[in-house]
Amino acid sequence: MAALIAPSILSADFANLERDLNAISTADYAHVDVMDNHFVPNLTLGLPVFERLAQVSPVPIDAHLMIEDPDRWAPAYAEAGAASVTFHAEAAAAPVRLARELRRLGARAGLALRPATPVEPFLDLLAEVDMILVMTVEPGFGGQSFIEGTLPKIRRAREAVSASGLDVWIQVDGGVSRSTIERAADAGANVFVAGSAVYGAESVPGEIEALRALADAAHAH
Repeated sequence: MAALIAPSILSADFANLERDLNAISTADYAHVDVMDNHFVPNLTLGLPVFERLAQVSPVPIDAHLMIEDPDRWAPAYAEAGAASVTFHAEAAAAPVRLARELRRLGARAGLALRPATPVEPFLDLLAEVDMILVMTVEPGFGGQSFIEGTLPKIRRAREAVSASGLDVWIQVDGGVSRSTIERAADAGANVFVAGSAVYGAESVPGEIEALRALADAAHAH
């Protein structure tokens, strides 16, 4: 289980997004947070900006839609070039139908859960998604500290995925840094979103490499 690192451009310079995407060219994905000021109390960027980012990004884009009514809006992000589109379980009216539509459009389908949302109701639907995102902070803002109470949920998700025999990725997003990534990896996460930890580092490629090495070492235990 190789660790995949997906730096979040929420911590990038929004006036220099192309430059800051190129800075993470050694990462596996660029994590792009789409917030609508309704599902979360923050507004980031929408489809026209996203589409342009997908055109210039040196790595595949992992779209995380923190928006209301993803049933209506999420497919457009797959069409705009996202390699992976993650929508929130709390916001989707018909998550299986939406996941199938995203896959039909050629994107990986991800299902995101806020820290307080249990994973159990979705474990029977694992065959319908490519990734479960366990939020390790409340979605909406960067720079928050990792919520330790989410680790058992990551572990339960990983156990269910292993038992199913399916290749479903488990992503963590929020407060991921050198001091927390090993615990998340040990619990079973394999895709790691890091924002301020990467963009605030002296060397961005160096930080990506350090995070990947720590996660890989935890998986090897």
